[in-house]
Amino acid sequence: MKVNDDCAALGGAQEDVRVLRRLEVKEGPTGEGVDEDASVCAVVDVETTGLDLGTDTMIQFAMRRFRFDADGVITRIGACHSFLEDPGRPIPPEITRLTGIADADVAGRDFPAERIEWALNHVEIVVAHNAAFDRRWIEKRFPGAAGLPWACSMEDVPWQRRGFDGRKLGFLGVQCGFFYDAHRADVDVDAVVALLRHRFADDGRTALDVMMENARADSWLISAVGAAFEVKDRLRARGYRWNAADRVWAKEVRDDERLAEEFWLAAHVYSADARPRCLQPRIERRTRWERYA
Repeated sequence: MKVNDDCAALGGAQEDVRVLRRLEVKEGPTGEGVDEDASVCAVVDVETTGLDLGTDTMIQFAMRRFRFDADGVITRIGACHSFLEDPGRPIPPEITRLTGIADADVAGRDFPAERIEWALNHVEIVVAHNAAFDRRWIEKRFPGAAGLPWACSMEDVPWQRRGFDGRKLGFLGVQCGFFYDAHRADVDVDAVVALLRHRFADDGRTALDVMMENARADSWLISAVGAAFEVKDRLRARGYRWNAADRVWAKEVRDDERLAEEFWLAAHVYSADARPRCLQPRIERRTRWERYA
């Protein structure tokens, strides 16, 4: 049924009704782009028993690889692979309610670690919608996949500047015209693939093309070393996050944002009234190999 017919059936004009399609990602050629010399990407997602990397455990790993051309157009989509692993203790009820994964589903299961590590090592880049979360869990469980280049479909695509109202995966899907039910790693992987195929109305570029451009560009991790306690609210409002391991407020900025950030720190954190304990921040270059680690 065409969109106009759908709108008429719902009793509204096309501009007054938004039609959502159930998410469907089909394996095989997409019929778009140039498949010759295409690159390979792996979209990944994990489900865990909680948020603590030290005490919680990964219980699901999902991955779908695809080929994409120089213009960021997906040319061929591979199969979705989803694996479960027994955490060795009961899955918290709230995790089962969220994911639908119960103790019986994972009993006696193990991840095929070598197979997963091989697949991740044979792509140009690994992508997750919250790479800062997924990368840590994956590198802990699969050390043979550590140090790979990563991109984030949430952070490396400026969704809000492109007219979207948020960055959560399900909400972005609705704005792109699709919906899905379960909160499972395999379903979330397919949602990311669908998002990356989205073309922006203003310039026709795909979200994948925009993401890859930002992922390939260097960025800078700026740490406000020695910043006085009294300026923590300024840093938080500016977008800095507390790094408990290093005990420092830090923020990652793109190359064209670095100078402005240094000026802001000089004026608001390292000025005389801020009573700093050092003279300047620590600035470290970040590439797609280090980012989100």
